[in-house]
Amino acid sequence: MGGGTVKNFEELRIFQEARQLVRFVYANTRSGPITRDLSLCQQMRRAAVSIVSNIAEGFERQTSLEFARYLYMAKGSCGELRAQALVALDEEYWPKQLYDDIRSRCRKLSVGIAKLIVYLETSAPARRQKPGG
Repeated sequence: MGGGTVKNFEELRIFQEARQLVRFVYANTRSGPITRDLSLCQQMRRAAVSIVSNIAEGFERQTSLEFARYLYMAKGSCGELRAQALVALDEEYWPKQLYDDIRSRCRKLSVGIAKLIVYLETSAPARRQKPGG
């Protein structure tokens, strides 16, 4: 996971990126044409919050494999948010540049989550306490 032992989820780079993504989604669903589609705005916010929440909840679990299971859910929510952003683009709620930005952020975060999943699944036996736990 990097240089030292991570003691809390707030130290994880993926958590920090996910938190920035939540702020980005909220900022870009507060105004403009997208606000006419309340259900899409709410779903996008829920997906973004789901990412950050699953990273935090998984970190607090007892084993590395439990943590990995929550990271898979966070990764799935990244895909969900990308799909919703595509809907926002298709419905002309967002310009292409904004869509490209959120897509890039989600893909980068998804790659980071996937790398941590691989680390957890390959370096820790199923019952072993997770690193930093």
